[in-house]
Amino acid sequence: MRKIVTVVGARPQFIKVAPVSRELRKSYQEILVNTGQHYDYKMSGIFFEELNIPKPDYDLGVGSASHGKQTGEMLAKIEEVLLMEKPDGVLVYGDTNSTLAGALAASKLHIPLFHVEAGLRSFNKRMPEEINRILTDHVSEILFAPTETAVLNLKNEGITKNVFNVGDVMYDAVLYYAKMAAEKYQLGDFGVEEKKYILATIHRAENTDDITRLKAIFEALARLKDTVLLPLHPRTENKLKEAGLKHLLQAANIKVVPPVSYLEMVYLENHAKAIVTDSGGVQKEAYFAKVPCFTLREQTEWVETVEIGWNRLVNPIKENLTQIIEAWVPASYNEHLYGNGDASRKIVNHINLFL
Repeated sequence: MRKIVTVVGARPQFIKVAPVSRELRKSYQEILVNTGQHYDYKMSGIFFEELNIPKPDYDLGVGSASHGKQTGEMLAKIEEVLLMEKPDGVLVYGDTNSTLAGALAASKLHIPLFHVEAGLRSFNKRMPEEINRILTDHVSEILFAPTETAVLNLKNEGITKNVFNVGDVMYDAVLYYAKMAAEKYQLGDFGVEEKKYILATIHRAENTDDITRLKAIFEALARLKDTVLLPLHPRTENKLKEAGLKHLLQAANIKVVPPVSYLEMVYLENHAKAIVTDSGGVQKEAYFAKVPCFTLREQTEWVETVEIGWNRLVNPIKENLTQIIEAWVPASYNEHLYGNGDASRKIVNHINLFL
C-alpha cells in the first residue's frame, strides 16, 4: 500500500485532517506527524477519541520558540521522519510554521507535496502566515484550493498546473461535527437561549497587545443589548488584567466561560445570533452556520464571506462596533460558496490520479 505522510502542528489542523484522513485511509497508509507547534493541554487522548481523529504516529514535541528557531527545528525533525518512512507524498494544511517546515522538507527530498487550503492570500506580508502560504504554494505539486478566489490568486502568481478547486475541508468537518455536537450538548449547559446571545472570541496579538484596541473592543461588547457569551482565552484575560481593564468583564451582559472545546464551539456557533471574532477559522464556521460575523481584523484570507455581506471587517478604534452589530441586515446566502462538503473525497481522488 502506498504511503502518505501528513504534517500538522496546531489543533485546528487536526480538525481539518479528520475528514481527509477518513477518505485517505481507504486507499493509503497514512503516517500522521504532529510537530507540537501549539502545545495544548486538551490535545490528549480524549481530544482524539471525542472527535474520531487518528492519533499521531510521531509527536515531535517542538513547542514554542521564535519563528526561525521553531521552523528550523521542525524542518530537521520532519526530514528525519521522511527519510525513515520514504512516503509517496507529503500532505500539509494551511499556513502554520509546521506547514512551511513540512513543505521545505518534502521539496528538498524531492517528495511530491500536496497543499490543502492553497491560494489563500491576505496580501499582508507582515503576517507570518502569509509568507508560509506563499512559499508552500510555490513548492507544491498539487494545490487544493478551497475557492475560485484562491485559484485566481495562484494564477496571478503564475501557478496554474495541478491546481484544483475542491471546496473547503472545514465545511466537511463542520457538517460531520455539528451532528455530533447536537447530540452531546444543550444551550442550557451554557446558560443561554437560542439566537439570544452573541458569541465572542478574542485572542490575536493585534487586539490583545494594543491597549487602545482591547479597551475599545470590550467597551463595545459591554454596550450591546444582547448577552455576550465569551469563552475567555488566557492570553486575553492576562492582557486585560495587565492593562487594568478586567472590570470590563463584569458588565451585566457579558457572560464569561472557560475556553471551550471544538465540539462546544461548533454547537455555540450554530445557535448564536451573531459572532464577534478575530479568528480565521471562526469566520468560516460562522458562515457555515449561517450566522453573521464581525471580524476584528484589517484583512481576512476569507474574502468571499466579506464580499457577499455575511462577514464584516471592523476596526474597533475607528468604527462603532456596537452600532454595526445592532444595525446588521442579513444578506443573501450562497449555499455553495465553499463547495458541497465533499472536498475530502475530491482531494483523495486527485492524489490517486497523480500517483
